Amino acid sequence: MPESASDEGSFIMPDFGDNVDISTFNQILEMDDDESDRDFSKPLVFNFFEQAEETFDKMDKALSEANLRELSALGHFLKGSSATLGFNKVKDSCQVIQQYGHQQNLDGTPEPDEKVCLQKITDALQQAKDDMAKLEKLLREFFGDSSE
Repeated sequence: MPESASDEGSFIMPDFGDNVDISTFNQILEMDDDESDRDFSKPLVFNFFEQAEETFDKMDKALSEANLRELSALGHFLKGSSATLGFNKVKDSCQVIQQYGHQQNLDGTPEPDEKVCLQKITDALQQAKDDMAKLEKLLREFFGDSSE
């Protein structure tokens, strides 16, 4: 059965604000065979939520141990996953975690004070969690899944 371009015209993307890069997210949605069941994009996004939760737990542990190297690696990992799906705010917070985990300011200059780095990471991690909660709520509504 040929794909119908007219079907795309009937689909209206909700306003995710600056949480989601619509262009990137739309590319993910285009991989669905059928808009009604979203058999590709929905599991991908929901798996990301699980992955993010696990990563946040690991970040909390690394933060309690003041393990900057681990925090940087975890920030890098989650930054990549969120960028792939177009989840801007989470990606940006993870960039902060990655940079300060490397003891670098956002402009790339060295930040030798470990306490400053840990505080910046603490703030960015909380922001990432807050943004993730908002994002998850928006996307569960979008996909028609109310379970959390």
